[in-house]
Amino acid sequence: MRERMPAVYLMASKRHGTLYVGVTSDLVQRVWQHRTDAAEGFTRKHRVHQLVWYEQATTMESAILREKQLKKWERAWKIEMIERENPAWRDLWPEISGDSSG
Repeated sequence: MRERMPAVYLMASKRHGTLYVGVTSDLVQRVWQHRTDAAEGFTRKHRVHQLVWYEQATTMESAILREKQLKKWERAWKIEMIERENPAWRDLWPEISGDSSG
């Protein structure tokens, strides 16, 4: 069984495309839900399927606080943060899932 780890994350529709900030206790499961359009909502409507940034937290409370902080940020700040850690805007799904097929 996979260990759950609180995380805040950014999904994108494409490089410099639509961005989505989220928080979860199970990053692999939540990103899979976004990628497969398993739930109705913003990410399905805007085709936001690529994980481009994430940050693990020690507690769910700290992850939620970080998510609230990021949601208040200007778009340019989010893009700068993504490009600092993931300049090519690679989809990080294989990194967290162990799925090398992308």
